[in-house]
Amino acid sequence: MVPREVAPVLNFIWLALMVVGVSVAAYTGKASAVTDAAFAGAKLAIDTVIGLAGLNALWMGLMKIAEKSGLMEGLAWLLKPFVRRLFPSVPAEHPAVGAMLMNISANMLGLGSAATPMGLKAMQELQTLNRGDKETATEAMCTFLTLNTSSITLIPGTVIALRAASGSVNPAEIVGATLVASIIAGVVGIFLDWAVRQWNRVRGEGVR
Repeated sequence: MVPREVAPVLNFIWLALMVVGVSVAAYTGKASAVTDAAFAGAKLAIDTVIGLAGLNALWMGLMKIAEKSGLMEGLAWLLKPFVRRLFPSVPAEHPAVGAMLMNISANMLGLGSAATPMGLKAMQELQTLNRGDKETATEAMCTFLTLNTSSITLIPGTVIALRAASGSVNPAEIVGATLVASIIAGVVGIFLDWAVRQWNRVRGEGVR
């Protein structure tokens, strides 16, 4: 969601791009090309959405089965020791731990729709542990955001669906590359998060 103070700026940018594009097309005598491109783009968008609808429905159905069968809960149980080491300031039985585990597990399985509400819930619970400025994120919040952004992805369902909708012969061939890339991103993100923590301690800002 775009913040309210940013939305007017983005609207202005889009309007400026449209005005400049149409003006240049009219000046160069290519106004018809702009019209053709607009219709072609609209058709492509509809074709892509329709193609993705069926694929996403199938994929989310399979993932829902995995969720109901306890696969996501089992993955969360396996991740619990790892998460506890990353969040030493969060009590072991605090509701934030459960929400973070479910969010990470859902992201790893490609369940974006399930991961988002769990991520929001985790942030709300982490905020209850914020003993400092409520407008400033705690270290635990920053670490969780890092994990959420650079989450290790075992099954990139959305990307697979996009590739299939675009006519890829083997849309799932990116699974290996995605796994390697997401692992590297996760490791680098966690390392940088740790490095920033140490730097803050050296500067005497302490832990919140």
